[in-house]
Amino acid sequence: MTTLTPARPLGTGKPRRSYSAVPGESPGTPPWRALKSLLLLICVLLVLLPFLAIVATSVADSHQVTKAGGFVLWPHSPTFASYSALLSGGLVSKAMMVSVGVTVVGTALSLVTSIMLAYGLSRPGSFLHKPVLLLLLMSLLFVPGVIPTYLMVKQLGLINSYWSLILPTLINAFNVIVLRSFFMSLPRELIDAARIDGASEWNILTRIVVPLSKASIGVIGLFYAVSYWNAFFNALLFMNDASKWPMQLVLRSYVVNNNAISGGQVDAAAGAPVPPTPSLQAAILVLSIVPIVLVYPFVQRHMNKGVMVGAVKG
Repeated sequence: MTTLTPARPLGTGKPRRSYSAVPGESPGTPPWRALKSLLLLICVLLVLLPFLAIVATSVADSHQVTKAGGFVLWPHSPTFASYSALLSGGLVSKAMMVSVGVTVVGTALSLVTSIMLAYGLSRPGSFLHKPVLLLLLMSLLFVPGVIPTYLMVKQLGLINSYWSLILPTLINAFNVIVLRSFFMSLPRELIDAARIDGASEWNILTRIVVPLSKASIGVIGLFYAVSYWNAFFNALLFMNDASKWPMQLVLRSYVVNNNAISGGQVDAAAGAPVPPTPSLQAAILVLSIVPIVLVYPFVQRHMNKGVMVGAVKG
């Protein structure tokens, strides 16, 4: 006969243990959790305060900027005079157009060429598969120097051309290898079935492989876009005309090197004084950050999935 033991009354016995959100770690005592929260809050403030100060300085009026010594934490009477002066036809507005154009065109061309190269290298029987793959891997180890790159661009007649900002960095070997690994992880049976049905390699790539690889392609596209947007060294080497400078070279010249921003390089309203230099420099910083900040949230959800799958499988 089975003996049934009476159920333990509620509220008696040992207290239930609390579990940590991180596997393998104990939650710690309340004082320790409070200390960790305080440390995290301090880290967040250390990251956010400089950014907020730059934004506040860019919208502060000239009197407050002068009184604060060029560093404003909270603007009393915000004004967008600095942004209006920079984006009304001066050097910065041209640089923004150059950076946007180079980033859009360069990212599109880099994605197309990288996808095609990665797909070709992911097929073991493709033409010159091993030599091209070896050449791609060698480019990770042996990087051409500044002088050979400059001489090559000069021989091609690309000095002072926007193509000099795109073609030397058109294909990134690491991005191609990540895409190749992801393409190799796709079910081979799916591609073989499409080939049996009469689909060409181009149709297989555009109708099967690319739609199944949106996560990895989105991440690689973000990598290329950030690389083109932040690049300044090629412009420093190949662009002798200041009117063709991208945004990052303007940022380096007027913020990093602290060159004076004259009235001829901004377009203030008729009769209005030119905004103070700290406000203009802060506005240039904000304008150089905003495009990537706006694009990143739409791609961030694919970051972990795209990079980890492409880097681990295959």
